[in-house]
Amino acid sequence: MAGRMSRSAGRYYRSLRKSFSTSSCLSYVESPANGDVMTTPLSVPLRDSPKPIYAESASETFQTMTSKLNNGLTVTSQPKFGTFCTVGILINAGSRHEVAYPSGMSHYLERCAFAGSSIYKDRDAVMLAVEKLGGICDCQSSRDTTIYAASVDRDKLEPLMELLADSVYQPTLDDDVIEQARESINYELDELDKKPDPEPMMTELIHEAGFRGNTVGLPKYPQAETLHQINKASLQKFLRSYYLPERMVVAGVGVDHDELVALSEKYVSAAAKSPSWSLDGARESDASVAQYTGGEVKVQKHFDLSMSVVPMPELAHVSIGMESVKFTDTNFVPFAVLNMLMGGGGSFSAGGPGKGMFSRLYLNVLNRHHWMYAATAYHHSYDDGGLFCIQGSAHPSQLRECVHVITQEFAKLTNGIDKVELDRAKKQLQSMLMMNLEARPVIFEDVGRQILATGERKSPKQLCDMIDNVSNDDIVRVARHMLSSRPAVAALGDVKQLPDYEDIENALTRPDGKLPKKFRLFGR
Repeated sequence: MAGRMSRSAGRYYRSLRKSFSTSSCLSYVESPANGDVMTTPLSVPLRDSPKPIYAESASETFQTMTSKLNNGLTVTSQPKFGTFCTVGILINAGSRHEVAYPSGMSHYLERCAFAGSSIYKDRDAVMLAVEKLGGICDCQSSRDTTIYAASVDRDKLEPLMELLADSVYQPTLDDDVIEQARESINYELDELDKKPDPEPMMTELIHEAGFRGNTVGLPKYPQAETLHQINKASLQKFLRSYYLPERMVVAGVGVDHDELVALSEKYVSAAAKSPSWSLDGARESDASVAQYTGGEVKVQKHFDLSMSVVPMPELAHVSIGMESVKFTDTNFVPFAVLNMLMGGGGSFSAGGPGKGMFSRLYLNVLNRHHWMYAATAYHHSYDDGGLFCIQGSAHPSQLRECVHVITQEFAKLTNGIDKVELDRAKKQLQSMLMMNLEARPVIFEDVGRQILATGERKSPKQLCDMIDNVSNDDIVRVARHMLSSRPAVAALGDVKQLPDYEDIENALTRPDGKLPKKFRLFGR
């Protein structure tokens, strides 16, 4: 009958209630023989269970250790409790180094990574080897860095180091691998062109506008018309020029430092002596320093939203950027606080105070202008320059007013901020920093990038102290520094209503940040 408890279930729950009247904690196991419930204290280990390993307070010192080998290769590590480790090779090579090459060299090498080597004949063999190590591997390239990394059980560190060294220095670059990479990149470019998310393309365009024709302003994604120019010879020339031990860092998290140094010497340094691309061929490298230029890039584009499952509004996107600083500059942390203070997001974002709902771009823009679909602040910083920008999205007919709102937000920064607003931004930044650094892959990238760029790593405590020391005067100073530079303007979509570059530049020099009246919609 419905609602009536079975006899065995009733016996189970009566036994369960009875247990709560005792002071001891018990676990319950039903006997397969007669259905009775047996009790076993939780203090007694389960039969055949492995011996537990407990973290000790002295086991994690949070000290980053660094060694430099005779060939210039840097090895760095960070202790972390756990049975898994993340290890990889970071290389000072990216799209910013492609001025003498067809655009997309780094992107090609990213797609060719782990596709085979002298030990493993193809990608399937590499993936099978990684699976046998109980891990995963990946390669990512950015404007200034290429990273080959993997996470495995720490007992499998030696075979992993052999695999990484062979994948970096003995990659398979035959016609089939290159053609597969070309097809993959063609598909990616087609997807970028069709999908409505503007962020990847807007990031490209604002860098192109800010650093016209140099270093970080060079395109990260290859141009469709230059894909056929990239071949085995050009890839090997790029590898020969930039994949050098003195431009590399072997980083590990959750490993013994001395063991990592020994394995780096045994596998990485040994492989660097005889790479598959030969050390005797032609080389062409670029050591240019980023030159901020400012300027404007407009791309007239119609977004086809007919295939969208969810109805999407027709939008135009604009980003206005100003020169910031390199990440070794003393003003880098104030810029990071400023970025958190501006915050932003989309009109459909959800969350509370910890999600940025009290940032300026939410309170002053998204909450006040219903026609603004999105407004977000971004800070891109490199070892020789930086770019701070605000990106907005609105209907094409509102593009002028969208620009007007953004220029006003830039201008307001020179008036300073109140203590509550500043303290909230600093706490949010510290919270985000510490939360992200709980993840082993994030620690790996943080350690590796800092060592690759500066030769040393600032600890999370040092960074939190630096954040605490940021004052209102610092925010006003960096805001004035930004506004003294020429703006970088990028627009994508139906951009016929975009104001002239000169008017945007003039608005950013005014205390109120207002555009000339001929570009005003509502006459406020």
